[in-house]
Amino acid sequence: MKQAVPLEKALDAALFGSKAVGLGQAIRDGLPVPPGVALSGAIVEAVAASERRAIKEVVKIVKPLGGPLAVRSSAADEDGASASFAGQHLTLLNVPSSDEVGPAVSEIWWSANSDSAITYRKRVGLFTRPNVGVVVQALLDPEAAGVMFTRNPVTGDDERVIEASWGLGEAVVAGLVIPDHFRVDRAGQVLERKPGVKSIAVRSNPKGGTVQEDVSPDRVEQLCLDDDDLAELNRLAGRCEQIYGPNRDIEWALAAGKLYLLQCRAVTRAGA
Repeated sequence: MKQAVPLEKALDAALFGSKAVGLGQAIRDGLPVPPGVALSGAIVEAVAASERRAIKEVVKIVKPLGGPLAVRSSAADEDGASASFAGQHLTLLNVPSSDEVGPAVSEIWWSANSDSAITYRKRVGLFTRPNVGVVVQALLDPEAAGVMFTRNPVTGDDERVIEASWGLGEAVVAGLVIPDHFRVDRAGQVLERKPGVKSIAVRSNPKGGTVQEDVSPDRVEQLCLDDDDLAELNRLAGRCEQIYGPNRDIEWALAAGKLYLLQCRAVTRAGA
C-alpha cells in the first residue's frame, strides 16, 4: 500500500489519520478543499529518522503542489469528539516549497512525541504511541478566515456561530485578535453581527513562515464578512453536516473570492 497519496485517495484513518481521511472525503463529495497530499504515519516517522528514500518520495509527491505550503499533523486519533489535540501537534504554514517539506514533517513528528503531547494523550485516556500522519496542502492567501460551529457551542441553539478575522485563520485560532462574531440561523437569517477588534492580521512571510501585520485603523473594527459570505458559510455548514454529521467545528478561509474548507471535526467534549 502506498504511504503517500493525493488527499482524495486517503481512505484509511489508521494509516493516514483522521484529518487526512476527512479532507479526502470532503474532496470526493465535492467540497472546496485546497489540493494536497496525505502522508502515512510510517513514512512520516521514516522522514523524521532522516531516511533518504522516504524524504525523496515525499518531495516527489508534494512537488506538483508548488508553494507555499501548509503542513499539518493528522494522527489516527486526532480531531475526534473526545480529543482534538488542538495546540498539541505543530502546524507549519508557508513552507516555501517541496524542498523544505522534509524538515517540516520531522518537526511535526517530534511535536506529536513531545512531553506535553504525550501528557495530553494520557489525560484523555490514550496510552498507545501516536501514529502521526501529515497533511500537506497548497497554502491560501485569504482575505479573511476563521472558525464556524454548526450549532452554538455555548447555548446549544440550532444556529451557526462564526468567528472571523483578516488574513490567515491563525489570528482567530491562536487568540491573537478579538474576532468578528456572527450568528446565523439554519435558514440563513443573520441573527447577530458583532464587530471585533482585529488590530493584526497573520500573513505569509516572503522568507517563509508567517508574520503579524498591523491592520489599518479603518479596518480594525470593520466587519470582514458580508451577507453573501455568511450565506456561503451557512451552505458549507449544511453540506458538512450532511457528510460528517451534526455538531461540527469547521475551519475555513475566503481567498480570491472563493470559500474553502480547511478542516471539519466533531466539536470536542468539555474537558478534552
